[in-house]
Amino acid sequence: MNSLPSIAEIAKMIDHSLLHPTLTDAQLESGCALAVRHQVATVCVKPYHVPQAAALVKNSSVLVCSVIGFPHGNHHTEIKVAETERAIAEGAAEIDMVVNAGRVLGGNLDYVAADIAAVNSACISRGAILKVIFETDYLAEPHILSLCRICSEIGVAFVKTSTGYGFVKQPSGDYNYRGATEEVLRLMRLHCPDTVQIKAAGGVRTLDDLLKVRSLGVTRIGATATEAILQEALRRGAPGAAKIAAEPGTSAPSASAPGY
Repeated sequence: MNSLPSIAEIAKMIDHSLLHPTLTDAQLESGCALAVRHQVATVCVKPYHVPQAAALVKNSSVLVCSVIGFPHGNHHTEIKVAETERAIAEGAAEIDMVVNAGRVLGGNLDYVAADIAAVNSACISRGAILKVIFETDYLAEPHILSLCRICSEIGVAFVKTSTGYGFVKQPSGDYNYRGATEEVLRLMRLHCPDTVQIKAAGGVRTLDDLLKVRSLGVTRIGATATEAILQEALRRGAPGAAKIAAEPGTSAPSASAPGY
C-alpha cells in the first residue's frame, strides 16, 4: 500500500512562494498559473502584487497570502496594520507577518506581543488568518519559546520559521541560513497548542523534505520548488497521480520520463 499522502493533500500543504526581490509581473503570472494548475494552498506574494495575484487565481481554490513587514519585521506596528488591512482589502486571505527580531533579542516582549496582537486583530476582524514569522536563524531557544508562548496566548493561526531571507554571517564570511531545521520545528510544535499550526519555510525543497517536516507536525510549507515536489510525488505514485496524469497536457510517469 502506498503510504504517501495524496497529491491533493501535498499540494494543499504548499504556499507557493513568489517573493524574490527581482520577481517581475510576468514571473508572477507564470507562478500563479503554476499554483492554479496544481491547486496549492496559496500563492505567497509581496504586498504590491496582491491585486494582480488575486485576479490570476480567481475562480480557483488557491488563496492569496501577503507578507507584512517583510523581510526584517522592522516596520512600525501601525504600518504593519495598515499593510495588513490593505492587503486583505485587495484580496489576501492569509497574512505572513515578520516579528521585530531586535525587540525579541532585546527582551522587549511586551512590544513584540502588542505588535503581533495588533496585526492578528486586523486579520481576524477582516476574515483573514495570521502566520507569524520568527526568523529562527536570528534566535536562540529561549527566544523561540517566548514567541511560541506569545503566539499561543494571542491565538494566531500559524507560527512560521523563516522568511528565506534571514541570512546570518558564517565563520567563512559568507552569508547563509538554515531555515526550517528539525530542532526548531520540534520546539515550535512542542511549545504551541494544536490550535496553532506550524509552517516550515527555508530549506524545504524536495518531497522528502516535505514528508519529513510533515512527520514533525508541520501542516504548511513555503516553497519555490512546488513543481519538483509534486512531480516527485507523481513519479512515486502518490494517490491521485492517475487523475493528474489523465488531465490535458500531462502524461503518466514512466521509468524513462518521470514527471508531468
